[in-house]
Amino acid sequence: MPTRPEHRFFYPIDRAQLSALIRFGRVQGCCEGCGRPHGQIVYHLGDGRWWDADADRWRDGWGRRIRIASGADILSQVRRTWVVLAAAHRDHDTSNNTDSNLAAFCQRCHMTHDRPEHQRRRWRTLFRRKVLGDLFGGPYG
Repeated sequence: MPTRPEHRFFYPIDRAQLSALIRFGRVQGCCEGCGRPHGQIVYHLGDGRWWDADADRWRDGWGRRIRIASGADILSQVRRTWVVLAAAHRDHDTSNNTDSNLAAFCQRCHMTHDRPEHQRRRWRTLFRRKVLGDLFGGPYG
């Protein structure tokens, strides 16, 4: 997800180099959450299960090997996605750029990791709008 212009001040100048070091140096281009490879098209079922073509196995949302029943109709559920790794802050503090605080996540793992923070920000935004509405225009209808 692109960084908002008003938040760019909180990130270091060498953000691109730091991100590349984490994504390709430390984890060798695979997601730390589920193991999906960067820059490849992955077949998945939409619930976290994905096909690992290198190992010829299905994996769950955490990268563990799983078995799918032979009679299961999964071909109607299979989707494709292009995997892109991004560097994420484990504690959501953009000023904390230590190696242990940065993680390389695919889109799915990044959104799962950031879900509580996104919910908090959404609540705050809606609360702020309601307060401003009550202040200047009375209660919402």
